[in-house]
Amino acid sequence: MAEPRMTNRGPGRLLIAVYILFAIAATSRAGLQIATKFDRAPVAYLLSAAAALIYIVAAVGLARAGHAGRRVALACCTVELVGVVAVGVLSVADKALFPDETVWSGFGSGYGYIPLVLPMLGLYWLWRTRRDPA
Repeated sequence: MAEPRMTNRGPGRLLIAVYILFAIAATSRAGLQIATKFDRAPVAYLLSAAAALIYIVAAVGLARAGHAGRRVALACCTVELVGVVAVGVLSVADKALFPDETVWSGFGSGYGYIPLVLPMLGLYWLWRTRRDPA
């Protein structure tokens, strides 16, 4: 059985860098919101914190590149995609549910829709670097 290709090589390095950038951005945003105005929109701020945690763990999974890292990255990218779509739909359908924006509100519109595209790129990269058929 062939070994999987490394997820932390070539374009995977750029993907990891973007995940790290979004981990920093989401952590900073959530930290500030939770510290200064948590009572205003606790669900939105906790969702941003959850997104930050997912970005961190996904980056670590992609960087580790082994079997366990791939599984972790796959789980994170899947949860991230489901989350950004669910929060995106809910935030567009009923703005009252999220009195303040999350990283995933409006499908990540506040971040140029990168939160919507990023898990798709992550899943594609994991698929692309799966075991060689040979």
